[in-house]
Amino acid sequence: MITVLKENTTKQQRDNLIRWFEAQGLKVHISEGEYQTVLGLVGDTSRVDDGLVEALEIVERVTRVTESYKAANRKFHPEDTVVSIGDVKIGGGSFAMIAGPCSVESESQILEIAQSVQKSGAALLRGGAFKPRTSPYDFQGMKAEGLELLLEAKQETGMPIVTEIMNAEHLPLFEGVDVLQIGARNMQNFELLKAVGKTNKPILLKRGLANTLKELLMSAEYIMSEGNGNVILCERGIRTFETYTRNTLDLSAIPALREKTHLPIVVDPSHATGKSSLVESMALAAVAAGADGLMIEVHNDPQNALCDGAQSLTPAQFDKLADKVRKIREVIS
Repeated sequence: MITVLKENTTKQQRDNLIRWFEAQGLKVHISEGEYQTVLGLVGDTSRVDDGLVEALEIVERVTRVTESYKAANRKFHPEDTVVSIGDVKIGGGSFAMIAGPCSVESESQILEIAQSVQKSGAALLRGGAFKPRTSPYDFQGMKAEGLELLLEAKQETGMPIVTEIMNAEHLPLFEGVDVLQIGARNMQNFELLKAVGKTNKPILLKRGLANTLKELLMSAEYIMSEGNGNVILCERGIRTFETYTRNTLDLSAIPALREKTHLPIVVDPSHATGKSSLVESMALAAVAAGADGLMIEVHNDPQNALCDGAQSLTPAQFDKLADKVRKIREVIS
C-alpha cells in the first residue's frame, strides 16, 4: 500500500501519520521526492481503511500495490536510488565501471590489473577470492589470502573493491570489502540474502542463470526487508537453448527493470557472452540501453588465467572499451 502526501505536509503531520501506521503493525518506507513524499507500507494492510486514510487533509492519494515485492518497487520509491560507495555513485544518472580479474591469483597480478584499469577510468576493482565453480576440481580462489591481496590493492590505488561472498559465516572476513557480490548461483540463497541485508554494505545482486526479473526483484526484497536498501542489480545473462555464447545477455532487462524498480542496474557482458571478442559490443549496447554501470573482467595474461580467461579483456582492450563507453554516454546523455 502506498500513501502519497501533499506537498505542503509538515514534518510533524507526516511523523504523526507514520506513528499511526506503525501502531497498526506496519513497516513504513519513506521516499522523499522533490515535490512529494511517498510512504510505502509493508505488512498486513488489510486492516487499513483506504477511504479513511485518503480522507486525511495531508493525503493526496492511496494506492494498493499488487506486486509481491514492495521495497524494491518503483511505486514505493519513484525516484531512482543512488548507491554511494565512497566517492563513487551508481544510479540516478551516475555511471561506474567495475573491472578486474575473475580471480585473484597473486599480489603482482592484482596490483598490475588494478593500476591499469584505474588509469582507464574504472571506478571500482572486482576480483574473486571465493569462487563458485561448476567442477569441484577447478580453482576455487585464494579465499582469505585473496581478500588480503584485494585489500592491499585497495590501499595502493584507493579503489573500492567488489568481491563475491558465498557463505554468511564468512562475513567477518569481508569487513574491509566495500561491495558484497551475491553471485548468480546464490541469487536465491535466502539465508545469505537475509544475512547481507543486516549489513550496511552495498550489495551487488546478480540475476540467476534461469531466473525471471520478478524473482530477481524478490531476491532484492529479501535484502531490503532486513534494512539494507543499497542494492545494485546485475544482469549477467541467462541460460537459453543457444550454445555459441556462454549465456544469452538479456538487454531488454534494463528498460524492463527500469519500469519496475528504482534500484540501479549494471551489466556484466563478460559472463553473459563468455567470449572476449563479444564483450565490447555487448558492453556498448548495454550502455546505450541505459545501464548504470558495467562489470568487466580484465586480466593481464588471459591465456594463462586460472579462471575464465576466455572472456577476459586485456588491459589494452579495456582501455579502448572505456574510451568508447565515454563516447556512447556523451551521445545518450
